[in-house]
Parts: sequence; C-alpha cells; structure tokens
Amino acid sequence: MVKSYTSFEEIDKRLKILELQREINQESLKLNIQNARVDLVPRLFRNSIGTNFTQNDTLKSLFITFISTKILNFIRSKRRSRNRD
Repeated sequence: MVKSYTSFEEIDKRLKILELQREINQESLKLNIQNARVDLVPRLFRNSIGTNFTQNDTLKSLFITFISTKILNFIRSKRRSRNRD
C-alpha cells in the first residue's frame, strides 16, 4: 500500500511521527534488555547455588534455593523502586 502525499508538510509530519516511533521502540528495547538482565542473572545465580548443594543434600539445596529466592526478590524489588524514582 503506497501512501500519496499532497504537500511537503504532510511528508514532514509523517517523518516526524516515524522518528518518534523509532525512538519509542529503541527505549522500549533498552528497557526490555535491562529487565531481562535483572531477571535472568539472579535466576542463574540461584540455580548455580542450588546445583552445588544437590550433590550433597537435597534438603540443604531446597533451603538455599528458598533463601536465595527471597533475597534476590528483595533486591529486585529495591532495584525497581529505585528505577521508578
């Protein structure tokens, strides 16, 4: 579908809209990458801690995974509240 324009003002307006949409998409991508880093790294850390202890004792592994989840959720909530301010 080809759009036809009748004036340069229409073209300039459309280009400005497209530029703003591009900037919004870039910022959205940056935010999604940052959120993925925040969510992924603690999960990998927690899983690696749990893996080290599963070889020794399952109950110890569950306890460490539970505690690390609580701590990492607390850290994640603090980061989110700091980013909002």
